[in-house]
Amino acid sequence: MSDENILTEDGFSLTALQAGDKVEFARLVDAYYQVIYRLAVKILGNPQDAEDILQETFIKAFRYLPDFNGRSRLSTWLYRIATNEALMLIRRRKPDAISIDEPRNGDEQDQEPLQIVDWCCMPEQEMLSSESREYLDQAIESLPTSLRVVFVLRDIEGLSTLETGEVLNLSETAVKTRLSRARLRLREELTRYYGDRMGRKPVANEGGR
Repeated sequence: MSDENILTEDGFSLTALQAGDKVEFARLVDAYYQVIYRLAVKILGNPQDAEDILQETFIKAFRYLPDFNGRSRLSTWLYRIATNEALMLIRRRKPDAISIDEPRNGDEQDQEPLQIVDWCCMPEQEMLSSESREYLDQAIESLPTSLRVVFVLRDIEGLSTLETGEVLNLSETAVKTRLSRARLRLREELTRYYGDRMGRKPVANEGGR
C-alpha cells in the first residue's frame, strides 16, 4: 500500500514535495513567487536584491523540504526563509543594523511624541492617490529594520501575530509592540505629509484633546 498523500493547507502534496517532485514544486513556485518577491521588495527596497532573495528562497526550500516538520504552515515556512535571507543580506551590508531578535527589557520602551492631524476632511481620491501611496512606500522603507519587517509581514502580507512571531522567532508580545511602534511612526510621517497637503501644520496631541 502506498504512503498516505499528505496535503498542505493550500492544497499542495507535501508527500510529493518532500520526495523531490519537480512538477509539484513548480506549482509551489508559481503560487508563491509573486508573494515572496513582494515581501523582499518591501523589506529591502530594491527590486534586484528582491530577485536574488526570491531565487535563494526557492533554492533553499527545495533543498530543505525533506526536513520540513509541518509544525507551521508551509506558507509561513517560506516566509521565514525569505525573511531570513533578506535580513542576512541587510546584516552583510550593514553589520550595525538594528537586531530583529527578541528585545531586552527596556529596548522597546522609547517612543517619540507624535504629531497628529485630523484627516476627516481629506478627499478620498487624495488619500488613495499614486503620490500618497508612493510616500507611504517611502515611509515604510524608512522604518528601522526591526519595525519594518514586522509591519510588512503583519499589515501588508496579512500574517497573524502568531505567524509573524513564528517567522521572526519573536513572542507575540514583541510582535504587537513592534507593530504598534511601526504604525505610530508611519502615522506621524503621513500626518506631516497630509498636513503639508492641507496647507497647515499638524496639531500636537495634547492628552487626547
